[in-house]
Amino acid sequence: MDWDVLWSALALVLVLEGLFPFLSPQGWRQTFLKLLQLRDGQLRFFGLTSILLGLLTLWFVS
Repeated sequence: MDWDVLWSALALVLVLEGLFPFLSPQGWRQTFLKLLQLRDGQLRFFGLTSILLGLLTLWFVS
């Protein structure tokens, strides 16, 4: 793997993560408060789903 690609991907993640709080701080805050109310199992499910979707996307792209 080329290290430049890894750093570019991490930078893109930071850009995407920053868009929602920049564009809609109140909406981001409300969403974050709802996330705090979820149980550990629910958060793990969303995390696992995100990981699997990311891996599937990488598989299709490469």
